Amino acid sequence: MKQTDNLKQSVEIQRASLHNMLVDPTQRIAHELAAVWGDLETINSLLGNAFSMVPFATYLYVVDAEGIQQSFNASRNGFIELDYHRNRSQRPYMQPYPPRDTMSLSESYISMRSKRPSVTAMQPIIKDGEFVGFLGIDFDLRELPLTRAIYEEPHQWHQLKGDPAIRGQLFQQSRAESMLDQHIDDILPVIEELMAESGVFHGKIHFASSRATIWHIDDPYRYRLLNYDALIDPDICLAYPHRAYPDNALVPKSALQPILETFKYLRFADETIYLRAGSVNIFNGIVGLNFSCDGSHYIPHEQFLARDSDFWVGIA
Repeated sequence: MKQTDNLKQSVEIQRASLHNMLVDPTQRIAHELAAVWGDLETINSLLGNAFSMVPFATYLYVVDAEGIQQSFNASRNGFIELDYHRNRSQRPYMQPYPPRDTMSLSESYISMRSKRPSVTAMQPIIKDGEFVGFLGIDFDLRELPLTRAIYEEPHQWHQLKGDPAIRGQLFQQSRAESMLDQHIDDILPVIEELMAESGVFHGKIHFASSRATIWHIDDPYRYRLLNYDALIDPDICLAYPHRAYPDNALVPKSALQPILETFKYLRFADETIYLRAGSVNIFNGIVGLNFSCDGSHYIPHEQFLARDSDFWVGIA
């Protein structure tokens, strides 16, 4: 499954959950509105009271069949009169025109008033067997009471092309030896030690600028920058507490050295197309690579080490 397909599937699961949550209350509110259709004062009163059924809504309103608003905007803080007779026919939740026989949930869009991601439910209002308009309910995504499982990145190779301007000048450049390059055999073991024994779960080596950025398991929200002087000195390992290698890491401790050695191979394999930066995250098992052509690759560590994937075919 492609990454975009996997992400869309995750989104659709959440949308289906929200849709199911709204079907019953929107039908009940629409039924009450149909009985008083055309009575502005009573419609506004019903909309204001409807927050007990959809307490996480931002605004409630009704529009006629042409999308012209036939009520004030009801909110938890009162009513907005200026939206009365507002033409909503060109708003995202009215394009394409919602179905007249069932509740629909719009795609997410940026709201005009709050400038935040929102969705709108459109519930048809049927009076005496005739469609007369819609109940509209706007939701700010951050207010929705969904228990959303975090999206899981598919475990497969991704290739991202970089800046065309850099690719166009590729063969006019060659690798310039950095200080890290000159002492790579002394520096890679330090990085391995930090990841294997000192709680660093994500590390990125910037070969050209002779530095590394690391994330520590005890303080995962902040990264730390290690310059050349820190990387060349094994004493840097004393600055971090010893931590047992995590049992839930996808990258085995024994794979760290081969991964780093493969970074070295890609750094020196070609003077024109060479590795500028390499990263590894032991929890998601992904190796990240950025080359001189500005192309980036994200590849499961098993495929990276096996050298039998499409990535390695391209490198060859």
